[in-house]
Amino acid sequence: DKLKGLKTIAVTTNGINLTRLLPRLKEAGLNAINISLDTLVPAKFEFIVRRKGTNLSSKATVCLLYLQVNCVVMRGFNEDEVLDFVDFTKDLPLDVRFIEYMPFDGKCCSFEILLAQK
Repeated sequence: DKLKGLKTIAVTTNGINLTRLLPRLKEAGLNAINISLDTLVPAKFEFIVRRKGTNLSSKATVCLLYLQVNCVVMRGFNEDEVLDFVDFTKDLPLDVRFIEYMPFDGKCCSFEILLAQK
């Protein structure tokens, strides 16, 4: 069996197809999910993923062994939502990680939306 000895089988997703795919993924052995969620505002979420869809907040309560939300904090986009993320996740069985924005676009650095540490 290829899965023998593996303790964690995880996937990272923006969650667009999570509701549809989750039953099959769990059946295949998935026991952890990292959700990339940079905003709790539906219009901002649709801008990021470039397609219509609902905000992931309703999908974050899926029953898995481990669920983590990764949030990239960006100046002028979502830095005002940090406390909303803390409030949203405080009573849920998940961890939220705030990740520093990497100011690279492939050829040069762009520090305008980098949120400085205070």
